Amino acid sequence: MNGVRQAALFVRTNLWIVPLALLLAWALFRFLDPAPPRHLVMVTGSESGGYHQFGLALRGKLAEQGLTLEVLSTSGSMENLQRLTEGSAEVQLGLIQSGTARLLESSQVAGLESLGAIYHEPLWLFQRRGTGISRLTDLFEHRVSVGAEGGGTWAVVGSLISQLGEHAGEQLLATGRWQQLAAGASLKALQAGELDAAFFVLPVHNSTISRLLADPEMELVSLEQTAALAARLSFLERLELPQGLLDLQRDIPPQSSELLSPVATLVINEHFHPALASLVLSSAADVLRDGSLLDAPGQFPSATPAELPLSAEASYYHERGVPLLQRYLPFWIASIVDRYVVLLIPFIAIMLPLVKSMGPLYAWRMRARVYRWYAHLRRVDRLIHSGGIGQVLDEEIESLLRLEDELTLVDVPLSYAHELYTLHLHVRYMINRLQQMRQPAGSDSAVPPTTDKVLE
Repeated sequence: MNGVRQAALFVRTNLWIVPLALLLAWALFRFLDPAPPRHLVMVTGSESGGYHQFGLALRGKLAEQGLTLEVLSTSGSMENLQRLTEGSAEVQLGLIQSGTARLLESSQVAGLESLGAIYHEPLWLFQRRGTGISRLTDLFEHRVSVGAEGGGTWAVVGSLISQLGEHAGEQLLATGRWQQLAAGASLKALQAGELDAAFFVLPVHNSTISRLLADPEMELVSLEQTAALAARLSFLERLELPQGLLDLQRDIPPQSSELLSPVATLVINEHFHPALASLVLSSAADVLRDGSLLDAPGQFPSATPAELPLSAEASYYHERGVPLLQRYLPFWIASIVDRYVVLLIPFIAIMLPLVKSMGPLYAWRMRARVYRWYAHLRRVDRLIHSGGIGQVLDEEIESLLRLEDELTLVDVPLSYAHELYTLHLHVRYMINRLQQMRQPAGSDSAVPPTTDKVLE
């Protein structure tokens, strides 16, 4: 029973720790990252294009994990970049072709990060048979379509030509031999003989590529120096297109070729919650698991090639896979646990010293209940030494007698009872001393001198 009383007293004495703990918890919750949202908006491309189809497949995988992905069709990479950089929180995720970010000012793309590449988008160069193009420099004297202005094809071609001279692309466009045409217009002009060659950035199964490969008047150019160009431009990779890869029966292409390839890239802005990176990437990996004719199974998503910096969470995923907790728990539970672990560490770091201090503080408060009465005894003692006690002798005796009664009401744990009873003895000693001073000298009722030894 005494133990219960002591525990209750300990709790009452240290109740101040409860509001402090609540205040600390509130502050940590207030400044902790909010929980990941369950809804994302992604910009892709035209509804018939590969970007949009990938977005729809990703939407299905994320839905299985409890995340709703809203897929918006757009005109392509440049519009996606504009939507991602316009400053609103409406869009958080998008697909762009690597190389297109170079068409914007660096300040415009400063807030963008990459989650990784998801598949190759080869740069195709077709020429009319017999034109004789094998290097970039061979293009200077020919009529060439380099892709629409502000489009993905021109972003890559412009970067390639800039390796031959800072303003080479602008100078060639100024001659009128080079034209900036969209893919459909380039195909028509090339087949009509109005162009000698044309560049395209299109997926391997695109109908335009299939028509050009099957056209006996056209041939695919295997550019020389592709290794050097890929080394100079980090957002490009060199691809080998084996003979017969696209159609074994008709032997298309009729010989092996080397291509340069940008990649479709998942890009996020500052409104994307970082905790969702691993969920999006692991779902993308499921979509891309089987690969394609140009991409080996399991090759994507990949950290390279990269034009924009990888986010920290994406970098962790590409190096180590999904975070440890997500390997054993559903994503949303793992996210909650992860956030509370982050919360718990600083909470423990702050509360542990406070909890350790509760013992000394408790001891100090218990002793303070007893020791504060000694101020009264010291005051009386000084009056005795100064000779002023005679004027207030009776009042001080009455005051000490009241103090003695009050001490019986003081509640302290048994472990501190000896200090309380020591105080009782000291108060009684002072009362006896003052009462002795009030009696006439030689009185038989004088207090025996041995009473002072109580203090020993």
